[in-house]
Amino acid sequence: MGSVLESAYIKNKLEDLSGVVPKPGENPYNALIKAKIQALYAVHRVRRNAQQRDKFLAPDYKELVIDPYLLRLENPEIEPGFDPRYCMTFWGRPPVHVLMLAEEIQKRLKAVAPNIWLMPLYRMHITTLEVDFSRTALEIDSLQKALRPSIPSIASYTHQHRSRLVKPFISHDLSAFALSFLPAAGEPPLSPPPVAPDDVAVLARGDRYTYHHLRRDLWARIRDAGVAVTSRYVVPSAHVTLGRFLTGEDHAAPEQRRRWVDAIDEINRWLEAEVWDNPESRLIGEWVVGQEKGLDVRVGTLWYGGGRTVHMGEGF
Repeated sequence: MGSVLESAYIKNKLEDLSGVVPKPGENPYNALIKAKIQALYAVHRVRRNAQQRDKFLAPDYKELVIDPYLLRLENPEIEPGFDPRYCMTFWGRPPVHVLMLAEEIQKRLKAVAPNIWLMPLYRMHITTLEVDFSRTALEIDSLQKALRPSIPSIASYTHQHRSRLVKPFISHDLSAFALSFLPAAGEPPLSPPPVAPDDVAVLARGDRYTYHHLRRDLWARIRDAGVAVTSRYVVPSAHVTLGRFLTGEDHAAPEQRRRWVDAIDEINRWLEAEVWDNPESRLIGEWVVGQEKGLDVRVGTLWYGGGRTVHMGEGF
């Protein structure tokens, strides 16, 4: 009989630190629509990083939060196990220039902590909307069938509803680290142009239509299709997981942990000084969601970039 495993998410939940509380029963994304969206996303990630830095450097620090499922998938000799947690999500897939930025940051972090687990580039994604999680295969299959008539239009929603993400920044906690973005608010455009011809009638709303509006619209469309959305969280975060911890070897001593958080702060300063809003930068710090690929409708064991594609929306 296998071990009863507890997900790293349960031990290290992603709490909303923006200060905005949704009203019961409403579309949970509406609460932030009425506020300054970029500022709230920024407040959330800055507060969370400060919180997590304190945890790494605390005198009573105990240990990292190691994901027991990923640990067994990467080291099957520990226990011949499997991941039974089936999910259904709508992913955004990073365009090539965002993958190049992510790869550079992974290299810098690996130099500080050689034993970290890195998300393969081909598995990277942003969870634009999670429909349901930690269900059985049959439960997720039932959801997929209920949504099937609406899936193609939702997956290609980004083709006409384009939102920009800017100001990349490493967000981290005791279990993982990610490249997070903010919804754009008038910054100069940096992304390569769409593949020609790009003659679709894009809604001309500029940055008034943000990534948070996109998440709100997907939530509403799925509910309109008759499916309840039971996401783990609706926090103001737009992030791509870069990696996780599978061992505490690189963070056992206080000086190692300080080196880790200092390295993250140093990379974030470099991003802000050299990459943000910089048309001359070799690495591009902007992502128009849906560029190259539309939304990837995904089912299966998705926690570490796995699973399978049900439908890929049209890119631009």
